[in-house]
Amino acid sequence: MTADRLALTGARLVLPGGVVEGDRLAVEGDRIAGLGGSATPGDLDLSGYTVVPGFVDLHVHGGGGASYSSGIAEEALQVARTHLEHGTTTTVASTVTGEIDDLARQASVLSELVEDGVLAGIHFEGPFISHNRCGAHRPDLLRDPDPALVRKLVDAARGHARMVTLAPELPGGLDSVRMLADLGVIAAVGHTDSDYAKTLEAIEAGATVATHLFNAMPGIAHRAPGPIVALLEDERVTVELINDGVHLHPSVLDLAYGTAGAARVALITDAMGAAGMGDGLYPLGPLQVEVKDGVARLVEGGAIAGSTLTLDVAFKRAVTVNGLGLNQVVESLSAVPARLLGLADRIGGLEPGKLADLAVVDSATYDLVAVMRHGEWITGGDRFAPIATA
Repeated sequence: MTADRLALTGARLVLPGGVVEGDRLAVEGDRIAGLGGSATPGDLDLSGYTVVPGFVDLHVHGGGGASYSSGIAEEALQVARTHLEHGTTTTVASTVTGEIDDLARQASVLSELVEDGVLAGIHFEGPFISHNRCGAHRPDLLRDPDPALVRKLVDAARGHARMVTLAPELPGGLDSVRMLADLGVIAAVGHTDSDYAKTLEAIEAGATVATHLFNAMPGIAHRAPGPIVALLEDERVTVELINDGVHLHPSVLDLAYGTAGAARVALITDAMGAAGMGDGLYPLGPLQVEVKDGVARLVEGGAIAGSTLTLDVAFKRAVTVNGLGLNQVVESLSAVPARLLGLADRIGGLEPGKLADLAVVDSATYDLVAVMRHGEWITGGDRFAPIATA
């Protein structure tokens, strides 16, 4: 077996059609070459392990002590590397509210990394959001979603803008949703004070994602269902969920799955710079965040400021805390976001011809043990011994 050809034998494989025990997966170059067949000498023995597609994160701001909003390429590389080591083989870089010109400069830097294959695109979260639901975004920098301003950011991304989060109730909101839909950029409803009716208008205008559903939006009231119900009930909308045990109670995540189903859920991190690090002080755009016991909050005001989550932890929680099936979890962590990004032909599933982006977890504990991207081991590959005989 040459250096650019390998096979994993004996693993549990989570495939689009179901879970297969003790199967074989062959890799050639950067692609999955085949599934099944008999083990051959030199195959890597993955007995006791489960192989899933690499995770796809639609919404992440930072990690490893670095931030995508810094405007510094080296910091962006550090973020991507940190989450890659935790199983995220495809990542979209999310910005935070700032001056329009600053965001445009950040987009220019991040676009180069998209062109280099490090990132899968850019997500602008803010400044087109509600003052009443701004969370960890600076209120004085917020702007109404005037289509001309929104277009300025999209253009600054040089064709690599994947998503814009906005509050559709603000002046220009619905027009911006329509414009984004026409441009092929995901319009996401989030950090919004919208009611049920206005949210339905946004969906009709072309909004297709709910930014971290439940967080930074009105809750459900029995006479005022608000945006949550509108977003959950419409089959055209994919809902982001942060499964870190802080942003959502497990029963709320269960409610979302029970209503929308795994095919409409994208598990995200919304991680800031402390992901993969310890407690301490960290920047989040122009704001300061204190992380204590793994929970990130603004120094001023104490609002939750993103998460310290990585997707391997979200995976384990979904299986062990929420009791979701492996196929459901893989759909939400890989297949659904891959489809949203228009990359389902290349990533998001263990299928021949797709990129060999894999995460390997312990079948008993569901802890991440190894990561492969484009056919190359990133972490953990040296733990698997080749078998001597078939």
